[in-house]
Amino acid sequence: MASAPLEGTSELKQLSPPPELPEGGLRVIPLGGLGAIGRNMTVFEFDGKLLIVDCGVLFPDTADQPGVDLILPDFAPILDRLEDVQAIVLTHGHEDHIGAVPYLLAHKPDIPLVGSQFTLALIEAKLAERRITPYALTVAEGRRERLGPFDLEFFAVNHSIPDALAVAIRTPAGLVLHTGDFKMDQLPLDGRITDLAGFARLGAEGVDLLLSDSTNAEIPGFVTPEREIGPVLDAIFAKAAGRIIVASFASHVHRVQQVLDSAAEHGRKVALIGRSMVRNMGIARDLGLLRVEQGLIVGLEEATAFPPNQIVLMSTGSQGEPMSALGRMANGDHRHVTVGPGDTVVLASSLVPGNETSVYRVINQLARGGANVIHKETAKVHVSGHSPAGELLYLLNVVKPSNLMPVHGEWRHLRAHARLGLESGLKAENIVLCEDGDVVDLVDGHARVVGHVKSRYVYVDGLAVGDVGESLLTERRILGDGGFIAVTVVVDSVTGKVVGGPTLSAKGFSEDPAAFDPVLPLVTDGLDRAALEGVTDPHQLQQIVRRVVGRWVNEAYRRRPMIVPNVLEV
Repeated sequence: MASAPLEGTSELKQLSPPPELPEGGLRVIPLGGLGAIGRNMTVFEFDGKLLIVDCGVLFPDTADQPGVDLILPDFAPILDRLEDVQAIVLTHGHEDHIGAVPYLLAHKPDIPLVGSQFTLALIEAKLAERRITPYALTVAEGRRERLGPFDLEFFAVNHSIPDALAVAIRTPAGLVLHTGDFKMDQLPLDGRITDLAGFARLGAEGVDLLLSDSTNAEIPGFVTPEREIGPVLDAIFAKAAGRIIVASFASHVHRVQQVLDSAAEHGRKVALIGRSMVRNMGIARDLGLLRVEQGLIVGLEEATAFPPNQIVLMSTGSQGEPMSALGRMANGDHRHVTVGPGDTVVLASSLVPGNETSVYRVINQLARGGANVIHKETAKVHVSGHSPAGELLYLLNVVKPSNLMPVHGEWRHLRAHARLGLESGLKAENIVLCEDGDVVDLVDGHARVVGHVKSRYVYVDGLAVGDVGESLLTERRILGDGGFIAVTVVVDSVTGKVVGGPTLSAKGFSEDPAAFDPVLPLVTDGLDRAALEGVTDPHQLQQIVRRVVGRWVNEAYRRRPMIVPNVLEV
């Protein structure tokens, strides 16, 4: 078994901009999805043309990215080449794969979208809200399409959303297989299994580069079948004496189907809560992906009139989002639903990395209100949509790629997947470990990192896109951690001596109005000393005020608030 060490990140290697793509070579540029769960986007280049696979968002960490709504891939490396983009291929309809499409189409609305029927229905509904009507090409497993120099073939994969696809990309440079998100559930609810036979056929043809989902690469074994969730839900429904609230991803059609089936079995009506839940399940029902008995689903206002033991609420908010339906219920802010004793709340989803604190906060708020809260740590109410290590190794043995590029995961996931590649017999030099912005060229059957393009986080804050940078986020974190102190002082414009103030106001620091009395004479003394030394420049005087107040606050309170000095001249 190969045991050569794997290379580290491009940041450590300090990669330079990439050279020109060699003639006949295929370039792969991940602009998102490496190092974090989300923001998936990969650009392929051949013969001057571009193909994009997925274009998703990353949800922010509320502690490190306060005020941020979404995080987008950085489109800058391709913005001047949008005319060369043949299409955006969408592997499935999760937000971390389609959520950034409206932001990219804002630059060029006529870029074709390629995906399955359900995936395109979800993104078209989002685009309709922005009055964008895309050109969409619907594909399905077994379909083959030629887009410029890219020959695409699509394969069914099983995931936690219907109609997920893997895509094989053929060019004269070689054959690339991008799995998208997948697992190998052998008993899926919709009977649609991952096409291992198709992958084996590709393997026999010769896969030059495999880009494969790494999310569960650290977890041994094989995935638990989705069918095992149904009996658990049935048992919960049988025991619950009051109202049942189930929270799940708004796109998890299979989970909603299981809830509907259990509700029908136990004589309960179901109300869907949350705009995305209502919209997505309406689309799934129209496409025949969701089976709903006549009269089973009722409106939310109608549901409030039913006795608690006759109703199920199917809600968004499984990740603890404060403005989601479940988040507002937990906070007591929901207009129609107040959670209390007798209610059973089921969080039927996984924990997306980074959301743990938010989820447990919601669980505690619900428990404090008297609800019985059931989640994946207390009952088998969720199975992952991603293949664990046993299945990833199985795929490697079936496909037998010449080169492996782990994608879709944090660094620990990517490295675990790389180790699986070594175990399967790949040499270390044929495993490409990289980060967003790294440029990988496939030339003469060998894939290697050749350079790096800038790929920053692009923050969406309200209607502003890209206006929030790291320095502004640092200021927000300081405000959140240490509070805000404003100091105003009036000085003589000629001598620099203090003639008014100083006055000080603070937010988020102390409720004692006299807390800052000791620092005021220190500010005056500091400015008077500066005046004696001939310092009259307002900017220099502001720095003196900042240093004096900052030093005193640190010594007295061991805190570092934001300090904003304001020196007025008269």
